[in-house]
Amino acid sequence: MTAQIIDGNALSKQLRTEVATRAQALQAQGITPGLAVVLVGDNPASQVYVRNKVKACEDSGLHSVLEKYEASMTEADLLARVEALNNDPAIHGILVQLPLPAHIDAQKVIEAISPAKDVDGFHIASAGALMTGMPGFWPCTPYGCMKMLESIGYDLRGKHAVVIGRSNIVGKPMALMLLQKNATVTICHSGTKDLKAMTLQADVIVAAVGKRNVLTADMVKPGAVVLDVGMNRNDEGKLCGDVDFDGVKQVASHITPVPGGVGPMTITMLLVNTLEAAERASK
Repeated sequence: MTAQIIDGNALSKQLRTEVATRAQALQAQGITPGLAVVLVGDNPASQVYVRNKVKACEDSGLHSVLEKYEASMTEADLLARVEALNNDPAIHGILVQLPLPAHIDAQKVIEAISPAKDVDGFHIASAGALMTGMPGFWPCTPYGCMKMLESIGYDLRGKHAVVIGRSNIVGKPMALMLLQKNATVTICHSGTKDLKAMTLQADVIVAAVGKRNVLTADMVKPGAVVLDVGMNRNDEGKLCGDVDFDGVKQVASHITPVPGGVGPMTITMLLVNTLEAAERASK
């Protein structure tokens, strides 16, 4: 068996076309969905991510504002900027790019963003909404993973899903989203004694720990669906994920590649969340 590739670039293109159509409908009402991206400092990876987010907005008919600040910016000044954006009717989504400089409390900044504009889905109100099944914004990476499962027509009801990783950004929200679709969910992490014993039971595996080859072919049940959220570099310096792709694709039924898998979907779901924020604000 050779796994079918779940192409994140192709699915992103399709979803972004839908976003552009819905954005046009809002523009006909005089509303242009607006996203403010705030970058503090000069982290090279953050600069790339931010550039990609701004370009994706513009390509899909969304208004984007990029605010760049020196790493020396004070926490008080950043909180003041967030408050100003909360009160700006032209801005429907606010994203403060992480990581922030060490002197700024990232959680305090996240909690300062209005839940109505929390398109990253990191606010405690968004987490609570996901936990209780209420409307809110889902974090973009696990949301993208759910769209990928949907794109292959995968019914999660009664399936066993194993999530490797327990971060607030991917692992925990991923588990809750899978649970909402009636999967039986196991969360594995650095304290899990026998990871292989867990993953061999899984119908769906989501690898999200940022560690190369955390999942190898001998750890995967034949026919399982494998979503690779990791972003690492191999010995040659090439991008790779958490999954031993070449090995696992011989066992799995479906697999996401790195690059070109979950990555493009993360930015696409940010656009979807921004659009939804604008649609909610227009009602």
